[in-house]
Amino acid sequence: MAIDFIDVVQAIIDGLLFGSTYALIGLGFTLIFGAMHKLNLAYAASAIAGAYVGLAVISLSGLPIVLTFVLGPVAGGVIGFGVYITCFRYMPATNMLAPLMASIGALFFIDEIIIHATAGSPLAFPAVMGDVFLEIGDYGFRGDLIFVLVTSLIAMLVLLYVLFGTRLGLATRAVSQQVVAAELCGIASHRTNATTFAITGVLGGLAGCMAAAAVGVISPLLTVPITVKGLIVTVIGGLGSIPGAIVAGFAVGGFENLFLLLFGVNQRDIYVFLLLFVFLVFRPNGLFGKAINRD
Repeated sequence: MAIDFIDVVQAIIDGLLFGSTYALIGLGFTLIFGAMHKLNLAYAASAIAGAYVGLAVISLSGLPIVLTFVLGPVAGGVIGFGVYITCFRYMPATNMLAPLMASIGALFFIDEIIIHATAGSPLAFPAVMGDVFLEIGDYGFRGDLIFVLVTSLIAMLVLLYVLFGTRLGLATRAVSQQVVAAELCGIASHRTNATTFAITGVLGGLAGCMAAAAVGVISPLLTVPITVKGLIVTVIGGLGSIPGAIVAGFAVGGFENLFLLLFGVNQRDIYVFLLLFVFLVFRPNGLFGKAINRD
C-alpha cells in the first residue's frame, strides 16, 4: 500500500492527540519520582482500575455517561492513596528496593482483580463526541480525540497551578528537594506524599478513561502497555521533569502512530522501544533531565 505525505501527517496528528494520555501517565510517574525519588509501578494499574470503577458505577446506576470521566479519576485517586499506604508509607526508608517490589506486586494484584471481576473480557467504553469528525483541508480530526486532548490539557494546567500556585505545591516541592529540612519547617512529609499519590491517582484515572474512550474498549490487557509507555515517557522526558513528561508524552504518541502506519501493529512497539534505546545511549538524562555522570 502506497503511503503519501498526507497519510504521514494525519497519522502524526492522531498520535499527538492520543499522546496526551501518555503525557498524563508520564506526569504521574514523574510527580511520584520527584516527590519520593521512587518509582510506583502500580500507577498505570491504578489508572485502569479507576476507569473500570467509573464504568461500573455508571452502568449500575444509570447516571449520564459523561460522569464516567469524573468518577474514574476519583476512584483512581482513592486507589492511588491505597497504594501509597500499602506499598510506600511503612516500608523501611533504608531499603530502596522494597517499595519498588511492593508496587510491582500491587500492579499484578490490581490486574488480577480486574481480570477476575470481568472474566478477562474487554468491555465497551463510552466515547464522548465519537460521532464528530472535523475536516480542515486534507486532514481530519476525530471528535473523541479532540475531547481527549482538551480534557488532558485542562488537567495539566490545573496540575501546574496546584504545584506552583498553592501551599500544597510548595510543600510537595520542598519535600522533594530535602525531606528533613521540610519537616523542620513544619511540613508533614508523609501527608504531603499521600496527597501527591492521590493527585497522581486522579490524573491516572483520567488518563485511563481517556485511553479507553479513544480506543472504544477497556481491557486488562491495557495495564502493562500503559505502564511501559508511561515509563518510556518518563525516561525520555527526563526523570523528575514535568515539562519533559508532557513533551515526551506527545512525542511518543506521535511516533507510535507513525510507526503503526509505516510498519503495522506487529512491529509498532519494537520501534518505540528502539526510540527509548536511542535516548538511553545518546541522551540518558532525557530531554529536560539533569545531566548524568556516567562514572
